[in-house]
Amino acid sequence: LVVVRRKMSAAMSAMAAAPIRAASSRRAPRARTGAKASKRNLARPAVSDPSQVSPGVDPSVFTETELTASQMQDLASQRPVANFESQFGDEPRKGADILVEALEREGVDCVFAYPGGASMEIHQSLTKSKTGVRNVLCRHEQGEVFAAEGYAKCTGKVGVCIATSGPGATNLVTGLADALLDSVPMVAITGQVPRRMIGTDAFQETPTVEITRQITKHNYLVMDVNDIPRIVREAFFLASSGRPGPVLIDIPKDVQQQMSVPYWGPKVSLNGYLSRLPSPPSHPQMERVLDMIKESKRPVVYAGGGCLDAAPELKEFIESTGIPVTNTLMGLGCYPASDELCLDMLGMHGAVYANYAVDSADLLLAFGVRFDDRVTGKLEAFAARASIVHIDIDPAEIGKNKEAHCPVLSNIKPALRTLNSIIRADKPTLDFAEWRASIAEQKVKFPFAYTQTDDYIVPQHAVELLCKMTEGKAIVSTGVGQHQMWAAQHYKFDEPRNWLTSGGLGSMGFGLPAAIGAAAARPDSVVVDIDGDGSFVMNIQELATLHAENLPVKMFVLNNQHLGMVVQWEDRFYGANRGHTYLGSPDQDYAVTKDEADIFPDFVKICEGFRVPAERVVRKSDLPAAITRMLDHDGPYLLDVMFPHQEHVLPMVPGGGSFKDTITTGDGRTPETKDMKTL
Repeated sequence: LVVVRRKMSAAMSAMAAAPIRAASSRRAPRARTGAKASKRNLARPAVSDPSQVSPGVDPSVFTETELTASQMQDLASQRPVANFESQFGDEPRKGADILVEALEREGVDCVFAYPGGASMEIHQSLTKSKTGVRNVLCRHEQGEVFAAEGYAKCTGKVGVCIATSGPGATNLVTGLADALLDSVPMVAITGQVPRRMIGTDAFQETPTVEITRQITKHNYLVMDVNDIPRIVREAFFLASSGRPGPVLIDIPKDVQQQMSVPYWGPKVSLNGYLSRLPSPPSHPQMERVLDMIKESKRPVVYAGGGCLDAAPELKEFIESTGIPVTNTLMGLGCYPASDELCLDMLGMHGAVYANYAVDSADLLLAFGVRFDDRVTGKLEAFAARASIVHIDIDPAEIGKNKEAHCPVLSNIKPALRTLNSIIRADKPTLDFAEWRASIAEQKVKFPFAYTQTDDYIVPQHAVELLCKMTEGKAIVSTGVGQHQMWAAQHYKFDEPRNWLTSGGLGSMGFGLPAAIGAAAARPDSVVVDIDGDGSFVMNIQELATLHAENLPVKMFVLNNQHLGMVVQWEDRFYGANRGHTYLGSPDQDYAVTKDEADIFPDFVKICEGFRVPAERVVRKSDLPAAITRMLDHDGPYLLDVMFPHQEHVLPMVPGGGSFKDTITTGDGRTPETKDMKTL
């Protein structure tokens, strides 16, 4: 059995893992050991003239321009940093040094890395970085991978995280799955046991490429130090081009230690992947879309995360047609929330008027979306009256959940550019005033309403006040749960890439690390983690990172001492029976005693141990001044905002339900009334 396992492991480790949405798998060259291999590596010529390294190309070019296969390969092989002068000259250096220089040539300015035995060579090389690549030392690998996501989401650039082998690599798994589902460009680098020990159950050995095969866009096991320059270039290109996603590079420790003179001019080997990148849409395709708009009376745009980099084009389209637009959770900010044509978020906890518009529409323009179940509910009933135009960069999403009458495989930006140019030339007469008026009636009838109080705090008011006091310009991250939905509903985003949340996977613990990544990437911006007490405690160790790195993240913790969203479902569908959703002290329940000494855990005292200032607020009248102190503080700050656990996120469309099943009233105080529904 041991012999068979070793043979299978050796075979698997000799090739890059199969991709999900990337290039074809291919066998990686095996590295030779011994003196002959060393001579061959040292003899490999270096680039003598740094000008031979060409500047990189924006990955969007590949889906916005008609290119030949040869042109695509040449452009994809170009690194972002031109005229890079190596600190090593033509001298041999370790594989880890080559890796760090490859990151420098990719323009990486910040990584999120936690050292270990199989990755310490990389950390040693990072300390000698010529360009001063910063390492933000998160206190857990899940913290670092979420921080890399936050960095990527708020910049659009590739986020980079590094971990050691075994448990270090497996601690990245949730973040990799999260990045894949939310289409986040990321490169994760993991150390691995030496090549000769792969398959022997060595200390801290896990089959990282096999574990991450289905949750990365592509992954690599580096078996030859000379492959590092090409693999890093490919990884960054794959992560950021087409539909973005995470790419993993697994590097055995002996490869990191192997001496070589790198060759920086290899071509990428991604012919299959490049051939599958969609071309810009044709004029006839987009003319058909305009014809469908002309024929419609009740059109609505359903815009998702695919529109984040096409916000100007989307804005021009909406303004020129007068068509109302609703956003998915991932698409918030791609169209200004303050504009009268914005219908806010749709879906399970979306606005009634947004869901009404989709339910009543005769034309649904789906831009950069995947018809997620939290948006559609019962698929057969979703947009049942509408013809559907679906524009998306990923062919796997076209027709996967909902058939489109007009499918367009394209990047959103060139598709909208083409459509906008046709509209400018055609100057169609479009009048949807009656349709917009009917939606406006729903806005008046069903706003995002909540209970107005004089004494205790309601979370919706807290988020609205925070939005007002930051002028809606903060970068906001969240965990997952009720607080996430209240933030999406009541914090109004007018710009893209200011909203960082875990949408597809719904990972609790995302908020604080993502805020760390955003603060590192955009130090001049106000960064606020709107979190829940359940989510916050899952990565609470990152308070140490805030202090050590002096990152001025503001933590706005909405604390109800419960797993709020699960409690809401218990109230609505399980007779308010508590199935282990109470997070407070088993001795004294703050909700009963109203004694602050009974609040558990005590985030203020925990923050004191991490040397992060904090305070608690329980009365509505004290909230404005507390938010002011939080925002004015020069450094990290936590505000623990207490509110009753009976508050519910409304509206709510039960899972698998449709628009007609929408719940708009009731809360945990009245679990037996007619307002409560059952599945």
